[in-house]
Amino acid sequence: MRPALALASGATGLCYEVLWARMLGAQFGVSIFGAALAVSAFLLGLGAGALLGAPRANACGPARALRRYAVLEFVVALYALALPVLDALGAPAIDALAGRLPWGAWMALQAVVALSLLTLPACAMGASFPFLVRAFPESQARLGQVYGWNCLGASAGALGALALLASFGWSGALFCVCGLGVAIAGAGWLLSRDAQGQLATTARAQACMAPARDSRGPLATLPLLIAYAGVGACALVLEIAWTRLYGIVLLRTEYVLAILLAVFLLGSAFGSFAARWLLRGTWVSWAVPLLACGWPLLGLAVLPSFSVWMQDRQFDSLAGALTAQSIAVLACTFPATAALGAWLPLLGQRIERAGGAAHAPVALYGANCIGSALGATLVVVVGIPWLGTTACIGLAAVLLLALGLTLGASRRTLAMMPLALLAAWLLREFPPPQSMLPAFEHPGTQLARYEDALSLHHVTQAADGQRTLLADLQHLDASSDPAAVRIQANQARLALLLHAAPSSILFLGLGTGTSASGALPYPGTNLTAVEISAGAIAAARTWFAPVNAGVMERLRVVEDDARHFLAAREDRYDVIVGDLFHPDLAGMSALLSVEQFRRARGRLAEHGVFVQWLAINQFDRETLHTVMRSFRSVFPDARIYVDAMHLALVGSAAGASQDAAQAYANLARLDPDTAGRVTGGEGLATWLGRYWGPVPPMPGPVESESAPVIEYRLPRVRYASTDGMQSIFRELLARRPSLEIAREQLGIAKSQAMDFGNAYLASELAMRSWIASLDGDANAASRFTRLAFEANPSDRWVASALADELFDEATQENTLAQPGTLERILRVFPDHVEALRTLWHQAPTQAARAAAFEHLREVAPLDAQVVAHLGLQAHADSRPAMSGQPTRALARTTP
Repeated sequence: MRPALALASGATGLCYEVLWARMLGAQFGVSIFGAALAVSAFLLGLGAGALLGAPRANACGPARALRRYAVLEFVVALYALALPVLDALGAPAIDALAGRLPWGAWMALQAVVALSLLTLPACAMGASFPFLVRAFPESQARLGQVYGWNCLGASAGALGALALLASFGWSGALFCVCGLGVAIAGAGWLLSRDAQGQLATTARAQACMAPARDSRGPLATLPLLIAYAGVGACALVLEIAWTRLYGIVLLRTEYVLAILLAVFLLGSAFGSFAARWLLRGTWVSWAVPLLACGWPLLGLAVLPSFSVWMQDRQFDSLAGALTAQSIAVLACTFPATAALGAWLPLLGQRIERAGGAAHAPVALYGANCIGSALGATLVVVVGIPWLGTTACIGLAAVLLLALGLTLGASRRTLAMMPLALLAAWLLREFPPPQSMLPAFEHPGTQLARYEDALSLHHVTQAADGQRTLLADLQHLDASSDPAAVRIQANQARLALLLHAAPSSILFLGLGTGTSASGALPYPGTNLTAVEISAGAIAAARTWFAPVNAGVMERLRVVEDDARHFLAAREDRYDVIVGDLFHPDLAGMSALLSVEQFRRARGRLAEHGVFVQWLAINQFDRETLHTVMRSFRSVFPDARIYVDAMHLALVGSAAGASQDAAQAYANLARLDPDTAGRVTGGEGLATWLGRYWGPVPPMPGPVESESAPVIEYRLPRVRYASTDGMQSIFRELLARRPSLEIAREQLGIAKSQAMDFGNAYLASELAMRSWIASLDGDANAASRFTRLAFEANPSDRWVASALADELFDEATQENTLAQPGTLERILRVFPDHVEALRTLWHQAPTQAARAAAFEHLREVAPLDAQVVAHLGLQAHADSRPAMSGQPTRALARTTP
């Protein structure tokens, strides 16, 4: 029964930690920094509680120890129920402060709140541990047994918290865990009565009732406590760094994060159980520190191969993927975590044999927890931002070897220190993306890397010169490819067109700044962007300046979490644009929640417009419905627009709005040239033709920060055999209003009816073309594309698709060199990069070649051939003057 208590206690403790970290994340924003602060506060409380409770537990017999353990568990359960109320009471004051605090002070406030709310209950949990240890009747190796069962329970709790959150939401999960905590307290109390009865009838039990040794005996020496606290700090550095590292490789979903935590704790449990037998061999004095040091370094050495291998695997289900990923992570971390788990009971047994105080081994546990709290804080505040994730792992590994010597390891391990230092130094740099991704996903050469506790960003450049901004290695945040630039700028174009006279616009997410560049044609508009990643901000200022039109010079960028920014500020905006997010990543679905949409509506001016963009390929029908329901609950008159493979949910602060009237009033105040640029050269009719009707009422759940749906469903959809985008497109087609109803809903005037009708038809034909293409019917796709172009040649997506088709046909038929072929393609789509590049090289006259080059340079300023030509030209121009200064042309293309 006592092992069951230790198991259940570990499970509930871990569940409390996960739920409390989520509670703070809802207040402050989800990030590794916030999670680490919650973990630090929790571990600090555990350590302090263990140190305070250890001498008191040693003075108790098993029965009394069980009673005190039960009382502490019951108190923790009651506090857990009250904690959300305390958090809600303090939330208004925190939000009021947040708007006036700079980023550093905001992080400090987060630390204070975490310490205030979590340290006290964690202290009670930490104090219960020594009482539970004392309740075990055997003194020999009982610390290892209790610690092992506790870690095993915590490992199960990592997965249990995930299951509870997915099934019942945050509040329901909290009630379940608190109910289990009360049950544990009741079981401990009943077991104490049984233990008391045994004490009255057996002499052996009476002997157990007395302290095993005088509690006033020598405590573990201070150097030993400090050294083992250092082991705790290194262990947490490894845990957090591994979570960052393997979370990137395996995709940072809630499922992967739960697995990583469970695997780490499982290794600790195994090592703790095995400690009883490890002391029988003399090899343990050097094997434990060598495993703790060597295995993390070996994991870094094989990381690129491991990453490529894992991403090459194909799985039929989420369960299959998670099973394989669990086994892979076990292979990479288990020996090291098992060594870390064995260290505590091994040291405890050594202290007992040396005649130390009975509570000295538990004091080691407390010191380890306090060291872990320090390590969790240091790795996110100092370690990762200054050194990087891989360097932190190498440093922690070397320190573990050094601490092993302090904790009594064989001197022969000292000979391994130079080798460990060399390996850590050679492996300190994060591997470039090209070595971490399979060949078919090769992102190009790394130009820059930026890493902090919040994010990891890479800037890469492909052979054709185009750059990409990668977030967490695998997620494409933005690209300099001309098609990508166009669709990013369109995010601002649509939003601004739907407001009669926009003067202020807020972008929730910056990316490369290309989205914000769509607002540049508007004179006098105040532009603000909120971006949590300093890496993305730096990339927008430098590497992507050639394609974002230098928007950073006009844009006010606030480095902050989007949820915190909206909650803390009182500014109002005419237009707010919600950028594209990766909704399957842990914590990201909160940006598509009812609460976030309410915050956005609260920051809109009187006639403000909010547009939330969604990448259709990232959703299935059910998750897309969830977002739509959530948006419609805040904006009852929400509308849908579709731009290529992106869907926009549009809501207005004033309720129902006839978009055509707003848009035509907007353009009427601008000169013709500006009016053409704000529509991206497509004309207003084309944009209104991308209207797909109001968001329909649909039964089902909404996305809430307290009861998330998307982040648990989307990872399963990833492996489901569905038709994906085709089903979404077909549903959009089925729900789309007729032309007459759409004209009425938008307020299209009779004089604009014909242009609108053609654009409306063209957008439907384009979608039918996409469906046919996804279904593998190339002939039908081509037919629909040509019909769409006939209906509306101004639609750049349709024109681009047709130009691609014509260029491919000419290439296959070897007719590109024939007179008029390239010109015909460029009449369809003047910005076609391949046709412009070919015309630049093949045009019969110098003037035609120069014109083609200038147009290509405007469309694709980072094209490798364009940059090379400009570089040669700059070199030639500089030779006569013998000047080392770059020409203006080269300077514009070089960050």
